[in-house]
Amino acid sequence: MKHFYIIANPGKDFQLGLTKEIHQFIIENGGVCGYQENREQEGVSFDIKRIPDGTECVLVVGGDGTLLGAARNMAERNIPLIGVNTGHVGYLCELEADTVAHGVKHLLDGGGYAIENRMLLAGCCITREGEGKERTALNDIVIHRSGRLQVVDLIISVNGEYLNTYSADGMIIATPTGSTGYSMSAGGPIVDPKANLLLVTPISPHTLNAKSIVLDAEDEISIEVAKRNEEQEEKLEVSFDGGHVGILGAGERIIVKKAKVCTRILKLSQLSFLERLRKKLQGYT
Repeated sequence: MKHFYIIANPGKDFQLGLTKEIHQFIIENGGVCGYQENREQEGVSFDIKRIPDGTECVLVVGGDGTLLGAARNMAERNIPLIGVNTGHVGYLCELEADTVAHGVKHLLDGGGYAIENRMLLAGCCITREGEGKERTALNDIVIHRSGRLQVVDLIISVNGEYLNTYSADGMIIATPTGSTGYSMSAGGPIVDPKANLLLVTPISPHTLNAKSIVLDAEDEISIEVAKRNEEQEEKLEVSFDGGHVGILGAGERIIVKKAKVCTRILKLSQLSFLERLRKKLQGYT
């Protein structure tokens, strides 16, 4: 592997110091590399068209949030991504600042690696103004209360068939990749990230028997906001991978399904999912 590209979060890589080091290292060792900044938090994403055809791997320098953003935007290019963590936890990132040179050299020397295809979610809000733009998420799509501390009623339907009405603080629709994120914190199951399924997890449900539901990856989920209070209109925020997308009111809904494209994550470690999980679980004991 010789052709690389770097997408860097300047908020996590001060003055792009690490990015420039990686860039120089690749060039000095016979590789080809370019880079650009990703200022998605400022509302300006990177320019996909600047990434040359023939790029074999995109290194994403930042944290999990930077990798999530790159995964959404890069899915149609079908180029494998590998995360370089300069943030806090970095669960999704394969490399750290002190291991990236070794990892890149391994790839430059033709070392082995694996590519995991991770499913994406596609979501579209349907409001009184009409149908909104379809967006994608790698981890999860979350519908949660906004403003007043109040319980909300959410009507869940699957493939057009009514499932249940949840009284809760909100609802999480997660991919297997996102199962170790917000969904897990809300009591959802941990799933192998290579699996193909959808997780529906209520947030702080106001009942004793509300559990996560695992659905087929081809199912289409509708979440409608029910009206609870005649005097106060419900307002719920919609987030894709933690980023605000819109607001839903009573009678409005969001449709969530598996996206037509997927994200390709490059893995250097030979650890299996069970080995990784065991190490993470040991960290909590």
